[in-house]
Amino acid sequence: MTSNSVKNRVVLVDINDNPLGTMEKMEAHRKGAMHRAVSVLVFNTQGEWLLHQRAKEKYHAGGLWTNACCTHPFEGEAYEEAACRRMREEMGMEISPAHLICLFDFTYKVSLNNNLIEHEYDRVFFYITDAYPRPNQQEVMDWKYLSHTALDKEIILDSESFTPWFKIIYQKALPHLHELLFLNSGDKINQ
Repeated sequence: MTSNSVKNRVVLVDINDNPLGTMEKMEAHRKGAMHRAVSVLVFNTQGEWLLHQRAKEKYHAGGLWTNACCTHPFEGEAYEEAACRRMREEMGMEISPAHLICLFDFTYKVSLNNNLIEHEYDRVFFYITDAYPRPNQQEVMDWKYLSHTALDKEIILDSESFTPWFKIIYQKALPHLHELLFLNSGDKINQ
């Protein structure tokens, strides 16, 4: 079990993901200090994206739609371990680290509500499962599986309903997903 003091700290890094120490999570978000993050993109075998709507009470971006889950790795925790932990905590889904595919790493910096700044070195993973989530209601208001075509249309028509980081990830992930999914032919998995 991880202590609250560890849970409330993020790992600060430079542009090359070299650790620089830790900082209390809210302080890092107030100062805009770059820290490690994990994002998981989950698809079912029909090629549909699993999205969730963040609980309104979240410290930032409440009520917005985003990818299956995001988190900050604890100090000493591998990115894959953090992804699996957070899928279990947030979405109630057990996933296997052996089946996670690392798509890419990227950095971004965006201003958020509540005068917070998200400045992250983010590792993005891809995962396929037909499991249905059993989300933690303190974290997640709603969820859905959505075809690539439907998601593309929603992002174009209602961009403000999505988290800033998901919109960046979505654009960066598309070239990688074409290798993993038949996005242009019925959203089926390429087998």
